Amino acid sequence: MATDTLIYHLYPLGLCGATAHNTGGEAVPRLEKLYAWIAYLADLGVSSVYWGPIFESGSHGYDTSDYFHLDRRLGTDETLKAVIAAFHARGLRVIVDGVFNHVGRDFWAFRDVREKGLGSRYSNWFCGLKSGTTPYGDPFTYDTWNGCYELVKLNTSNPEVREHLFDAVRWWKQEFDIDGLRLDAADVLDLGFQKALRNVCRVWEPDFLLLGEVIHGDYRLWANPETLHTVTNYEVYKGLYSSHNDKNYFEIAWSLNRQFGPEGLYRNFLPYNFADNHDVNRIASTLHEKAHLYPLYLLLLTIPGLPSLYYGSEAGLTGVKTQGLEADAPLRPALDSPEELKKANQELTAALQRLIRLRAEHKGLRQGNYRELAVRADLLAFERWYGEENVIVVSNARAEAQSVHLTNIPSGQYRDALNGDELFFAEGNQLMIDKVWPFWGRVLVKN
Repeated sequence: MATDTLIYHLYPLGLCGATAHNTGGEAVPRLEKLYAWIAYLADLGVSSVYWGPIFESGSHGYDTSDYFHLDRRLGTDETLKAVIAAFHARGLRVIVDGVFNHVGRDFWAFRDVREKGLGSRYSNWFCGLKSGTTPYGDPFTYDTWNGCYELVKLNTSNPEVREHLFDAVRWWKQEFDIDGLRLDAADVLDLGFQKALRNVCRVWEPDFLLLGEVIHGDYRLWANPETLHTVTNYEVYKGLYSSHNDKNYFEIAWSLNRQFGPEGLYRNFLPYNFADNHDVNRIASTLHEKAHLYPLYLLLLTIPGLPSLYYGSEAGLTGVKTQGLEADAPLRPALDSPEELKKANQELTAALQRLIRLRAEHKGLRQGNYRELAVRADLLAFERWYGEENVIVVSNARAEAQSVHLTNIPSGQYRDALNGDELFFAEGNQLMIDKVWPFWGRVLVKN
């Protein structure tokens, strides 16, 4: 099912070395660089890939100009079809960015508005269109995304706009066989539109994923049976890095209890959990102590949710936002092949492979319930269970080994499936773990 997956996030325009601006001309099949990533991702243990924006746009991909063609900087529609088919051949699902809240100024309907003004046949395709002026010198103004006039807000309550976008989604499924959509700016995208989109996509369930980008708010507003399957978990994203930087596991423990504990708000769906992405600093640049990458990824891959890895971060790739129009460029670097990553940090990548394999082997880690067992400033222990399977996870953020005494757990024999199958015995619903390695942890599976 689409909601039982591990996602690898690629940003093709950056990764494939596309020019910063689309100047037209012949298509260049840069997307073919992704062929080299297929075996690497399959070996890593990934089951789905999410591609950042790939359809025709003016610059970074979120300023769409044509929903019905691959960005010429990446190739032709045939390029896209062939690359997706190759990913599918290795069992990798492909989720693409659905940028439906706004378009670029070169979008064909907005070009008509630029030429004809408020009298354009398409003036009601956009929000807030009225007399005024813009930084581009237009004799009118309009609503934008976050004050960015290069991103023109679509009127997604307009039936014509909806049908145009829904036709694009049907086209993407029919022609390219995509496996899901990540809705950009879902937190400001009309909810009625999102529900209508769910109905369009329902025919492809349960193997089609609708993921929404949501920064703040009650995630249940978007993630529910009528709207989307899941949303980005920015609360856990923040807690993962700041709990390590501040030596305060109480923060992430509080969030996990709030979201997934016995009275958890989000027990009915699996949020999209991540440590970094194309919009925020790389996690290796955010953490004060680089060794914290290990316990952080241990948590990411064992807590409830759909975990996501951003390309290169599994090898400790760094990147920090700058200022100006290309502020995000350091987060979205070009890489010739994954061979660069294999050489960058083999130890971290190997640790992630072990965690990914462990998650794949145990449904308790993918679908199980959550219960906190112990929390200190630098140690967190919790239980995951599904059916007859019980898993205990302990993460140690300290530079020294720690011990922990756990109570109120099922008695019996446990094996450390993460570290060589060492055996532990819980008696009287109590378990003593004498050693949890520094900057690492244990994953105990009840036999």
